Amino acid sequence: MDLTTTYLGLELAHPVVPSASPLSEKVDSICRLEDAGAAALVMHSLFEEQLTHESHRLDHYLDYGTESFAEALTYFPEAEAYHVGPDQYLDKIRRAKERVDIPIISSLNGISTGGWTRYAREIEQAGADALELNIYYIPTDPRLTGAEVEQRYVEIVQAVRRHLSIPLAVKLSPYFSAPANLAQRLSEAGAEALVLFNRFYQPDFDLEALEVVPHLVLSSSDELRLPLRWVAMLYGRVDVDFAITGGVHTYEDVLKGLMAGARVIMMASELLQRGVHRIGEIIEALTAWMEAHEYESVRQMQGSMSQQHVAEPTAFERANYMKVLQSWRPDPAGHLLY
Repeated sequence: MDLTTTYLGLELAHPVVPSASPLSEKVDSICRLEDAGAAALVMHSLFEEQLTHESHRLDHYLDYGTESFAEALTYFPEAEAYHVGPDQYLDKIRRAKERVDIPIISSLNGISTGGWTRYAREIEQAGADALELNIYYIPTDPRLTGAEVEQRYVEIVQAVRRHLSIPLAVKLSPYFSAPANLAQRLSEAGAEALVLFNRFYQPDFDLEALEVVPHLVLSSSDELRLPLRWVAMLYGRVDVDFAITGGVHTYEDVLKGLMAGARVIMMASELLQRGVHRIGEIIEALTAWMEAHEYESVRQMQGSMSQQHVAEPTAFERANYMKVLQSWRPDPAGHLLY
């Protein structure tokens, strides 16, 4: 049984990769992920704010609303509370590369085209095998157009690419009016992979303290359908590797992601909730399913249920929407039936 796959030019033993999370904040934890069977891993993010803080204090625009990342558990800390700076992050990459054999994908998180993008080169020199660029931006200015927002993403990717020789992935949110066009433009700007999708946690209100507070909700498998749909529609149309993240909890989720067209399937919530041993369990169940269904390799199933290969391509578009709405019918007892 051949479980190998390639992602960002890296040969991986299988397609299950832990995404950025607190599990990769310590080198010992990175070692445990390798021991648990991870084929590669994405380190926790280094934020643009942490880099710019070394030269000046954060202004309100950068500090406001920074907590919405899949790997964050609390609001972004005040400047004096940063628990890791750029030097420590680089050192962590070096020490991790000395202790593990699996590829290390670093993660940079930012929203501007400033000088912080040059730090990508230092990450490469520290030994990272690839870089995942996690762009998070809330366009609150009513005068800012969708085209201007998308252009900002493209310019950031171009700026990072100029300073980088190792492969580059871009982690995106689903909140764009023309995701397919943006995917194509990011590919042309130098991205070799797209990670779909970033989970943005929304703030909540504390009614007693009258404060805006973070509210962490880990993913469920129901959330997988959105990245599945877009990877399946973009597969074969945009010349990048695809990674699916968000809503991956079971071997069935991994199978679906591969059949949609993803090269790797990334997970965090399942590992945080149930432990890193789940990687081995999922790989074992994946292998058993493939044997039972006479698949010889992962590559054989990749993209097999993409829009280009299914019998009813319109199922990914309005046809599915109409079928879902028409599938409802009332139950004489008052229950909802589908």
